[in-house]
Amino acid sequence: MEPIISVLVGVLMAATVYLMLSRSFVRFIFGLALLSHAANLVIFASGGMTRARPPLIAAGESHPLSDVSNAVPQALMLTAIVISFSLLTFALVLAFRTFQELETVDTDRMRAAEPSPEGAGDEARERAVD
Repeated sequence: MEPIISVLVGVLMAATVYLMLSRSFVRFIFGLALLSHAANLVIFASGGMTRARPPLIAAGESHPLSDVSNAVPQALMLTAIVISFSLLTFALVLAFRTFQELETVDTDRMRAAEPSPEGAGDEARERAVD
């Protein structure tokens, strides 16, 4: 099962790179979501995929009686899901506000926050400062 998950992580990372290198801010956000899913799968696969029992210890025992699954990667994955959801929500709100202000999602046309080029005249520099 681990080789299948490894191939899936590779496909997700390739799609992430493709989407994040495009000019559209919305595609960048979709790439960010795919990146978080790929990271979650890496964490999931790092714990080892077994059909072992949950890590529960019976009353009166000091250790489990049989093989148990590792609970740390599962807890890390839950934390990563919460963090990626909050980051994705922030990025969506940022994209929406950016579209409202600049009326574009093309990152090449989003130059309002950048200073004017060095070759521009003094008037362009003064307008950029104001």
